Amino acid sequence: MSQHKLSRRKFVGQVSCAALGYTSILNSLIHLKGINALAASNSMMDPQYKALVCLMLSGGNDSYNMIVPMGNKEYNDYAKSRSNLALPKSELLPILVNNTPGRTFGLHPALKGCQKLHEDGKMVFISNVGTLLEPTTKDGLYNSTAKLPLGLLSHSDQSIQWQSSLADKRSTSGWGGRMSDLIRDMNSATEISMNISLAGTNLYQTGNETIEFAIDPRYGSIGISGYRPDNTYDQFNILRTSAIDTMLNYEYKDIFQKTYIDVVRSSRDGHIKFTGALEKAPTLQTQFTDNDISQAFNMIARTISVHEELGFKRQIFFVNFYGWDHHDEVLNNQNEMLGIVDGALSQFNSAMEELNLSNQVTTFTASEFGRSLISNGNGTDHAWGGNAMVMGGALNGKKIYGKFPLLASNSDLNVYDGIMIPTTSVDQYFAELALWMGVQPSDLSYVLPNIGHFYDVNSGKAPLGFLKI
Repeated sequence: MSQHKLSRRKFVGQVSCAALGYTSILNSLIHLKGINALAASNSMMDPQYKALVCLMLSGGNDSYNMIVPMGNKEYNDYAKSRSNLALPKSELLPILVNNTPGRTFGLHPALKGCQKLHEDGKMVFISNVGTLLEPTTKDGLYNSTAKLPLGLLSHSDQSIQWQSSLADKRSTSGWGGRMSDLIRDMNSATEISMNISLAGTNLYQTGNETIEFAIDPRYGSIGISGYRPDNTYDQFNILRTSAIDTMLNYEYKDIFQKTYIDVVRSSRDGHIKFTGALEKAPTLQTQFTDNDISQAFNMIARTISVHEELGFKRQIFFVNFYGWDHHDEVLNNQNEMLGIVDGALSQFNSAMEELNLSNQVTTFTASEFGRSLISNGNGTDHAWGGNAMVMGGALNGKKIYGKFPLLASNSDLNVYDGIMIPTTSVDQYFAELALWMGVQPSDLSYVLPNIGHFYDVNSGKAPLGFLKI
């Protein structure tokens, strides 16, 4: 049998055999003294407010139907590879890309707002990005000499790796959390974390010294169940709130009781501060659609509008949009879900422009992997490299960053059943965002331990160049 004709099944088996054991939670708690020193060195940089917003498309977005080559030869290769899943060329939304001479591209027809954002210079695409341990080739993969990410093609492993940027282990901290370990001292806020989640607990925002502050996409701070210090009319709630305050204000001698009460007290104080600040948020003219994703971005916009009241110079937000595992009905499902993304991003951009903060807020997408170019009949299966979107006013716009691959079946990057080997690592993608937020190049290895395999931190150059750093 030819070495280039191994089955997808065997490929999955090979990469699954690379699985490692879980790292000890205790390992994530070491070197705190060094972390504090790094945080102090970063605490006086750039007084201007900045925020990152991560939109996680959980399940694996079929992103080679999100952006499609339109040149005759390339489109024909795309159409042949995708067969019954190929989008008609006449329905694609053309975009002007300034750094791909001789190549033209179009967006999925549900992305009309994103088309305008791109043409306005406020959206770019990161192409063929994925988890990597080292630059990888087709020959290296087929010859089993390439070092591959742990649990490749696995939802759980790849989701962890996109959130942790550690492709060789199951980490207990995320790169957004480790970034906040370094730069959180730029904020004066103490009751509320700079990492605000619209999707509950997540790995991405968990650092070695930082955790997320979870809020509801529609109602704001979740707080303590039944705790309503603002309710002066409901006698039952008054009594319950008073009882909670009494319990929290008691001085406990037992170390475990004291630790637990300190956590609950912190939650109460954060809830009170956040709720009070949100009440002062300006009324936005931007209208957000009544769905969970748009409303999450609405809540982020409202929170950003009171960042000074809350005491923030830096913030990181996390939204998770589930349901992209389209093994079936990919065309119909993706059309609906990309439309939701398109509306939410367009509305959020409008809100940031209304607040005069467009240049200070960068939104980016992530998804644990791309999907196979080859149809499984009516959907697509798990794959590897895919495309991502970045939105904001600080972009070097109208460009595709990374290398958009040839989608022909005999492409140098196309392996097994239409799996694309990434040519841009998530580390490069995230390093650009971290540098923009104020992380020093010398500190990138703390945030992104694998960055040295793809980017020289002493080069003085941007990892990819899509942001004005």
